[in-house]
Amino acid sequence: HVQLVESGEGSVQAGGSLRLSCAESGDTYMINCVGWFRQAPGKEREGVAAIDQNGAAHYADSVKGRFTISRDNAKSTVYLQMNSLKSEDTALYYCAAQGVAGFAYWGQGTQVTVS
Repeated sequence: HVQLVESGEGSVQAGGSLRLSCAESGDTYMINCVGWFRQAPGKEREGVAAIDQNGAAHYADSVKGRFTISRDNAKSTVYLQMNSLKSEDTALYYCAAQGVAGFAYWGQGTQVTVS
C-alpha cells in the first residue's frame, strides 16, 4: 500500500502564491506517477498536474505557466508550486499516486482558497 499526506492548505488573495506538498510513504516503489487533482464545490474533479519518476511533468491548460510540479525523491515528496492564483483555483486539492492499477492511492485533500 501507499500512503499520501498533503499539506500546504491556505487562503490567499488573487495573484498570490502557495506551495502544496504530498508526502509519500509505504510501498513507494509501486508509484509510476504522482498527480495533483482538484475539486471545487459543484464541479467535477479535474487533473491539474502530474509528474513521473523521471521528472517529466504535464499540466492542465488552465494552470500552465502558473503552476509547477516537482519532486524530491530523497524526501519522497511531490510539490505543487502555485503562482498567480485566481479565484477559480479555489478548490480541495488532492494528490494521487499511479501504480499498475491507475490512480489507486489518494491523499485526504487540502483546501486552497483564493479571494
